[in-house]
Amino acid sequence: MVEGSMIQGAGQGPAVRGMMAMPVVPVNTAVPPYATDDGYTPTERNLPVVGRAPTPDVPTVPLAPAVAPEAGTASGNGPGPLYVVGDVHGYLDELRAALLAQGLIDSQDRWAAGNTRLWFLGDFTDRGPDGIGVIDLVMRLSAEAAAAGGYCKALMGNHELLLIGAKRFGDTPVSSGAGTASFHAAWLLNGGQRSDMDRLQDHHVQWMARLDAMAEEDGHLLVHSDTTAYLDYGDSIEAVNDAVTETLQRADAEECWDLFRKFTKRFAFRDQGGAEAVRALLGAYGGRRIVHGHSPIPYLTGQVGSEDGEDGGAPVVEGPHVYADGLAVAMDGGVTMAGKMLVAQLPLPG
Repeated sequence: MVEGSMIQGAGQGPAVRGMMAMPVVPVNTAVPPYATDDGYTPTERNLPVVGRAPTPDVPTVPLAPAVAPEAGTASGNGPGPLYVVGDVHGYLDELRAALLAQGLIDSQDRWAAGNTRLWFLGDFTDRGPDGIGVIDLVMRLSAEAAAAGGYCKALMGNHELLLIGAKRFGDTPVSSGAGTASFHAAWLLNGGQRSDMDRLQDHHVQWMARLDAMAEEDGHLLVHSDTTAYLDYGDSIEAVNDAVTETLQRADAEECWDLFRKFTKRFAFRDQGGAEAVRALLGAYGGRRIVHGHSPIPYLTGQVGSEDGEDGGAPVVEGPHVYADGLAVAMDGGVTMAGKMLVAQLPLPG
């Protein structure tokens, strides 16, 4: 199985604001950006869609009209409805609007969904204007949801790993398939915002470093990245989560870089062999369907073929994208390229 590498976490289209690139890291241009494993380079500014035709799979699922969740009280009658949120990437206003439209928060950004269960699939920062504001909102909603008998939880995305690494290791050299790299340079090249770094505090880093890598809810295996690299870290959800947490606790730059590199891979579930890759993960970790972020739907569907938007106008994203024989659900609506901030209730209709 050839698994495409991810250079950019969600594409840097025309909606990107304030990005500053620091091309101080040497890049081996002889290595194709879509190579796997040893050929991976997180220091180039492209997210390849190589030879990609529009996906003939199940189309995107339009989001249902906004209806406030029928959530119970704190004493509850079992778990409440289940919602997932795709990649946010610092677009705080768009996130607030999407949560409000689904009845999950009120007009003052307070939790309004009782015992509803809400999962964020990772990538809170970079590219957009207010990544720290996004983290602060999610942390606060987590406390408010717990007090109401529900919960708001989050998964580890590759951009959390990147921001943690940039904060902890800065310009410390690490080994890359393209030569020598550093977390700080890779963070800037992947949309790191200086305003986020200026406002990043220890409690933000500690919160991110404790995030789980995967979870299972109601038959849905929730992960950030559409990659099989999770299998490198354990044969159970608990083992994978423990391995990721322990790696971050050891604070070894090379080890953390390797973790970031693997979580940055993408496209394992599309094209020939994609359904088999999904089944491998479901077989190891449980669940009947995998739900992920990371790869923007416009890339998976072939609407956009370059990060600079050379293919035309803004992509059309109506809702989550179901593919890989109906076994995979993509939730990154491509908000960074003027797509859509996706908040959806599971299971999907139909």
